Amino acid sequence: MKENNLTEGNLLKTLLLFAVPFLIANILQSLYGAVDLFVVGRYCGAESVAAVSTGTQVTQIVTSLITGLTLGSTILIGDGMGSRQYDLVKKTIGTTLTVFTIVALLLTALMLGFERPLLTLLNTPSESFDLTMRYVAICSAGNIFICGYNAISAILRGYGDSTRPMVFVGVSCAINIVLDFILVKYCSMGVSGTALATVASQAISMGIAVIYLKKNNFIFDFTLPSFRPAGFLVRKLAKVGIPISFQELMIRISFLYLTTIMNSCGVYAASVVGISSKFDVFAMLSATSMANALAAITAQNAGAGKPERARKSLWYGLSFALFVSALFWLWAQISPQSMIHVFSDDPGVIAAGIPFFRSCSYDYILVTFVFCLNGYLNGRQKTLWTMISSCAGALLLRIPMVYLFGRYFPNDLGRLGMIAPIVSGIMAFYTLIYVLYEGKAYGKQRTVSYR
Repeated sequence: MKENNLTEGNLLKTLLLFAVPFLIANILQSLYGAVDLFVVGRYCGAESVAAVSTGTQVTQIVTSLITGLTLGSTILIGDGMGSRQYDLVKKTIGTTLTVFTIVALLLTALMLGFERPLLTLLNTPSESFDLTMRYVAICSAGNIFICGYNAISAILRGYGDSTRPMVFVGVSCAINIVLDFILVKYCSMGVSGTALATVASQAISMGIAVIYLKKNNFIFDFTLPSFRPAGFLVRKLAKVGIPISFQELMIRISFLYLTTIMNSCGVYAASVVGISSKFDVFAMLSATSMANALAAITAQNAGAGKPERARKSLWYGLSFALFVSALFWLWAQISPQSMIHVFSDDPGVIAAGIPFFRSCSYDYILVTFVFCLNGYLNGRQKTLWTMISSCAGALLLRIPMVYLFGRYFPNDLGRLGMIAPIVSGIMAFYTLIYVLYEGKAYGKQRTVSYR
């Protein structure tokens, strides 16, 4: 396979050619949970919708941890490709795959062991508790496939290839949709069917990816000796990836706390926050995709000693992401009921969701600044700053605000929906100040390599 060089050519063209497949892949990957919720909402009751909504919030903890570590791998491989250290890139790939196998087994054990107390802590509605348990257990058993697929995609993106991950996730998404309808509609497996469809589709996608890469002379040969981890790379991967994982975990925990408050308001509110989380994913896809693309592009250009090109990519990427996010914000302001109706036609869910959607949709715009700025900083290996920033937003802003709003406005979903945009606005402000201030020094020195 030929490498993709992100350090040369027209910057805007290079950015879009790399970011658009990234965006499409994320759209397809987001369809996993969206299709699960759609099918369950059409063929099952409100308790099943609440079960998938809450269960998805729990499984996203695992996804968040994995995403952080995979982005760390993307950054290190991108730096190595930019500086043309190909032997080191091979060792990094082997180390990444081995580490992720171990992480997958540990996460499976933890999720299965602490599933019940976690769902109890989240105030999961009694009507949907057993169904949520079943959903989380099945998804947790498939962590090895989730980790494997995400690791391979991260490796390819660090290599400069965002197209093949898009193809692999497209295959997986198609399989997931077919299995969802077969298992839920025709086999009447309900929540269990949606979870099995997700695990099976990701397993097949991972297998296809490995077979394809082996047959197309990828830089890594997938032989057993190549999987031997290098100690210094394990430490480097931990240094870069763990701060990203930790910040993702803190953000997810803060949103789980919001889920806890919403669950205490009843099954309709629980359904609303679940449906809203699905739209959050789609509305913010341009921002999350661009953030990850910026991390890879910045890493390669940092490795090649081209800081000015990395800086320009940030402003190009931010402009593109803002345009797309603004369209979703406009939809939520004009017709929030049509957004909710995509997943549920229950009048109670729609009535409860309208004020929540109108207020929380301001986050679509504000969080775009946070994601893109952090993506750029992650590519520069400033992951300690992004961890501190994100943890401060989660622990010092979001969780206290959820507590206060939940106590003084317990059933006011419109006010509860304002929490996310307020927090994102504050985070965007101080992150932008940091980027502008710290950027004065960037360019005088190359980002520290992991040689």
